[in-house]
Amino acid sequence: MKHSIALFFLLMSVWLLNSGHYTVLITSFGVASCLLVVWLSRRMGIVDDEGVPIHLLPRLPRYLPWIAKEVVKSNLDVSRRVLSLGRPNVSPRLFDAPTTQQSDLGRVLYANSITLTPGTVSIRVHGTKITVHAIADEVADDLLEGEMDRRVTRLEGESE
Repeated sequence: MKHSIALFFLLMSVWLLNSGHYTVLITSFGVASCLLVVWLSRRMGIVDDEGVPIHLLPRLPRYLPWIAKEVVKSNLDVSRRVLSLGRPNVSPRLFDAPTTQQSDLGRVLYANSITLTPGTVSIRVHGTKITVHAIADEVADDLLEGEMDRRVTRLEGESE
């Protein structure tokens, strides 16, 4: 039930922010449509820990600033590599990165975090590995050090 309530408040918040109309009639249409979506989602069986991952919320404030910093650092690194005078400093590499996450949600979060940072793209999640394309060997080595993996595992709530 807590997942349904969280989903309703999330949908209602997005609806209110996007609507810009706060009359009783329009807001009641918004409430009705959000309730309908929650009801349909419950019937489909997608309102669970994976579909509405509210268990991540307590650890999210520690993860978001770190991933934002990594995105900025990666942007600067890719820009430096591509815009350097002469020949760009790139050495593409394809490799498998091991994962320590215990759930599919955790592995998807890790794969998305890899893709979110410029210079790396997650190609495939298979078992306990993620196939990654990196712009350079140094970028791949940084990822293989495992800092992002540890942080996503911590976000997921599993022990390291």
